[in-house]
Amino acid sequence: MKQNKDPRAESTQEEEQLFTSLRADNWSDFVGQDNVKESLRVAIDAAKARGEAMDHVLLYGPPGLGKTTLAHIIAKEMGSNIRLTSGTAITKVGDLAAILTNLAPNDVLFIDEIHRLNKHVEEALYPSMEDFVFDVVIGKGPSARTLRLDLPKFTLVGATTRYGMLTGPFRDRFGITHRVSYYDPKKLSSIITHAAKKLNVDIDTDSAQEIARRARGTPRIALKLLKRVRDVAQVHHDNHISTKMISDALDLLAVDHMGLDDSDRRFLTLIIEKHNGGPIGLETIAATLSEDVGTVEEVLEPYLMQIGFVQRTPRGRMITKRAYEHLGVPYRKDE
Repeated sequence: MKQNKDPRAESTQEEEQLFTSLRADNWSDFVGQDNVKESLRVAIDAAKARGEAMDHVLLYGPPGLGKTTLAHIIAKEMGSNIRLTSGTAITKVGDLAAILTNLAPNDVLFIDEIHRLNKHVEEALYPSMEDFVFDVVIGKGPSARTLRLDLPKFTLVGATTRYGMLTGPFRDRFGITHRVSYYDPKKLSSIITHAAKKLNVDIDTDSAQEIARRARGTPRIALKLLKRVRDVAQVHHDNHISTKMISDALDLLAVDHMGLDDSDRRFLTLIIEKHNGGPIGLETIAATLSEDVGTVEEVLEPYLMQIGFVQRTPRGRMITKRAYEHLGVPYRKDE
């Protein structure tokens, strides 16, 4: 049986390529996350003054908010190379050893979705983070011995969307930990305006704000919407973006003024129609939508909860009155 796929999940690779091409490469171009930026700038300046590698950095928060971009800027500001990998790519301790032994002094190692490292790899990383050594076990049984390899001093930058899945000992080994937060429309508007210049598209302030309002507080989504709007502008409007044109273009994508798409509306509508809006358990929601639990919890729910359309209760998830009003459905629950 063919599973229904979330359109956002199918376009992840395209979004990442777009986000990479428009990525900020210095502090002045990076908009938002002011507290995080200031803290990192101080740490970088201090490390450079001492001639040392920067402390290990852990960045956590929802996807698409700039964690990878921050890692690139850290490497550039430190005058270092960056090595990119992910928690799922490092499956064996040998994979980790190959990466670490090829680092140069002060290099930045960026591990995306670091919570997905398996336990053995994570534990092998501990001495590398603390003492810049890597222990290799040679042989088996009573004759086994440990060979300790010295590593160059490097900076590990870890990114995760699931901070709670990291073990306490692992979290404690990061000297700098920051949460990246959703963006307000004003900051997103600045990002959109700057990206439009790189794309050679003419956009006014009102148009940038209109895209920002529909971008779910996420730069990656804002840039994806900008690219879709740009396509319409190039074909029909001589590369000029107006608010009316944006409304028409995003209507084609079924993205409404709150940033909800077909997947979000289907989520809300099915629970309202089949379960009277809840309360309903997560597994029942997944079965109702023909989706896996991870997709519901990590892709569909977060934004709907952020804007107050879904509420978690001890008895399960509930669709709120605000969601009913947004969908134009009569709200019949007891107040």
